[in-house]
Amino acid sequence: MKIEIKLRIAMADGRICEEEVLSLDKPHDRLEAIGLSLAEAKDLLGRLQEHMVAAQAASFAAERRCCSHCGRSQRSKGRAVIRFRTPFGDVPISSPRLHRCTCTAGESKTFSPLTELFSEHVAPELLYLETKWASLVSFGVTVDLLKDVLPIGSTLSPETVRNHLHRMAARAEAELGEERPSFIEGFPLVWARLPVPEGPIVVGVDGGYVRARDGTQSHFEVLVGKSIPEDRENRYFGLVQSHDDKPRRRLREVLREQGFQMNQDITFLTDGGDSVRNMAVAMSPCAEHVLDWFHITMRLTVLGQYAKGLAHHNPSEAEDAARELKRIKGYLWNGNHRRALPCVAWLIDDLDAVETDYPGMKAFRKAAEEFNTYIANNAGMIPNYAERRRYGERVSTAFVESTVNVVVGKRFSKRQQMRWSKEGAHLLLQTRTRVLDGTLRRKFEQWYPGLAVNNPAHQPQVNIAA
Repeated sequence: MKIEIKLRIAMADGRICEEEVLSLDKPHDRLEAIGLSLAEAKDLLGRLQEHMVAAQAASFAAERRCCSHCGRSQRSKGRAVIRFRTPFGDVPISSPRLHRCTCTAGESKTFSPLTELFSEHVAPELLYLETKWASLVSFGVTVDLLKDVLPIGSTLSPETVRNHLHRMAARAEAELGEERPSFIEGFPLVWARLPVPEGPIVVGVDGGYVRARDGTQSHFEVLVGKSIPEDRENRYFGLVQSHDDKPRRRLREVLREQGFQMNQDITFLTDGGDSVRNMAVAMSPCAEHVLDWFHITMRLTVLGQYAKGLAHHNPSEAEDAARELKRIKGYLWNGNHRRALPCVAWLIDDLDAVETDYPGMKAFRKAAEEFNTYIANNAGMIPNYAERRRYGERVSTAFVESTVNVVVGKRFSKRQQMRWSKEGAHLLLQTRTRVLDGTLRRKFEQWYPGLAVNNPAHQPQVNIAA
């Protein structure tokens, strides 16, 4: 079976260009030969792209052949070849260079019309694909994936993909406003006049660790969070605390994109750490800061394990310690830190008086003292957890713990020997969080409005009657 595929292009000046793009000789008696093979499809797409780009570039250059001021034709100086990288291959484009008309004094004597059109030599859709997949899997796997399914140019490498991702992330970073010590705007009278807000927002923030590439430290901390409005889409955000100089502005922009306003109830759930707590300070007059119950119980569980170890050496003292820990947990669950703190102090005194050969006793005492400091520092963030639970409100950042695994663990490979620079990790976090919450395409459409036309989600639905 002989198959010929032709391309017909109607140019802007009325000319019709028709060319044979691909000719195939396909058998019809074997299953594996039915339809286009992947190699044939890639070849077809590559050839179609070359013809289409060449025709579009030629039409654009022809429209600018005449002077925009006086209308006279501008003399040709010569031609050069520029390469335009697209998802369907690297396309060579003949770029004419023209002498400027004498009526445009003060400008350069020659110019290339196509530099106005090809302000970048990489197609926006290719940048989007590279950024999206490199945010989900490694740079090398991204290259292999794109080359398997698309007629990507042979020069595409993991380094190129990484550079493109960093460039897109840096572009988004440049759009952030200035950092401010407080983002509370207006005053109570203005807040009272605002429209009724959509619903409360819960923001959870937690930290994770990534292997460092330089030799000054083995790991560095990254902060990851998730914003959960009652009536809108969830959003992720992430940053490297020791690298980012706009953490509050970054959180503010996430909330702004979710429609946050000053009279809206918002709850920040954190682990009580200084870096995490300071990030959410002075964000809203209606903000409530809650110490995550998960991190309290995690510390109490560690103390309980020490008490079980002590039971093998001093059963009565271990039983007293376990009873005291249970009472402390009950006080904290009901938000009564004033009763809990004296109990923790009594526990520390009792442990200091215990005479034992238990090898973990020193660590037990140290953990109790650290727990006392932790509760004292975050006493103002301890609510009545039991009451919050009865009303269906969140008391734990367990959802953020899973967010840390999704955002950090599955891409930064905590089980492998991958190492990262602070800047590289920070930039990747910006694109990865947008991929995970589905806002990366929206950001690219903001930069390149024409991409919205090609987004299947924006295409009108056509119903075809039978």
